Amino acid sequence: MIISLAADAPVSTSVALLAAATTLRKQARTMPDGRGGLLITVDGSLPDDLLHGPGVAAVHRSHKPYVLASLEHRARTVVTVGDVRIGGDRPVVMAGPCSIEGRESLLRTAHAVRAAGADILRGGAFKPRTSPYSFQGLGEEGLRYLAEAREQTGMPVITEVMEPEQVDLVAEYADIIQIGTRNMSNFPLLRRVGQLRKPVLLKRGMSARVDEWLMSAEYILSGGNLQVILCERGIRSFDPATRFTLDLTAVPLVKELTHLPVVVDPSHGTGLRSLVGAMAIAGIAAGADGIFVEAEPDPERATSDAAQTIDPEELYRIVQRGRLVAEALKATIPTQLTGGMREGTRELAAVGD
Repeated sequence: MIISLAADAPVSTSVALLAAATTLRKQARTMPDGRGGLLITVDGSLPDDLLHGPGVAAVHRSHKPYVLASLEHRARTVVTVGDVRIGGDRPVVMAGPCSIEGRESLLRTAHAVRAAGADILRGGAFKPRTSPYSFQGLGEEGLRYLAEAREQTGMPVITEVMEPEQVDLVAEYADIIQIGTRNMSNFPLLRRVGQLRKPVLLKRGMSARVDEWLMSAEYILSGGNLQVILCERGIRSFDPATRFTLDLTAVPLVKELTHLPVVVDPSHGTGLRSLVGAMAIAGIAAGADGIFVEAEPDPERATSDAAQTIDPEELYRIVQRGRLVAEALKATIPTQLTGGMREGTRELAAVGD
């Protein structure tokens, strides 16, 4: 059940509803509706006599299972990190190395991607790798380098956390916490970051359905952390031509289903440097609120994911083209055909008949 309270609803109404839920041993949560009002979600139903109190605008008994993530009954969320608005009026660019390999290389990369137009610096301090013998990241040393890069460039930073026990450490340094594809269903980790009051970027699992992805977001939201960003990073398919298949259908679909902002990762979504630019622009054209790419000055020398890492020059081209596409999408287009166009349409229809 979802109970919508108007902006002018007295506090006593929400207090009474939450108290009733507690008495009936039902879990209840509150969240802003984005329009000045309040939503109360209840796992079950409350007595009808409580649903007509002052300020109760509507009661919704049927709703999607990802009740907090759903776009039903609330406005879209904009996640703000410093001066950066994710889900705002322009696509955001998150760029940097897959893995932080050292202080000098990270600082060099940070300044380069900043100059290319990036808004947020990404970089892995803890890295999940398929092989236990591959480079696993620098750990806290890498986090310190990220903090220094933020201080020098002014960019917020995002990095991945892999275990619940790491959350406090990573949150001490990072502005945004990243949950990688392999941990989309790590429910103890999702519950832990749900206790933070810091943005979380949740990557889609490589074999996850859209509803499963949104239910993972629900774990974070249900903990009280409403600052969730979704990231489409490609799914596994039968075709080995690319590392993954970047599912851009998911972008407009998710925008229909949820109020959360969504970004795309064309680096992991393709695995090929030559395709990153085209798919980044395609993601923006599909309605993504930003892109999440791997970039550094010497991509060929990258320890992790060299084949899909672009250089700052390519990042600059992506940023410029992305801005053009985003502006074009804002253009006002008439909703009705003109007379001449309408006649032409009828003629085409007649030919079809």
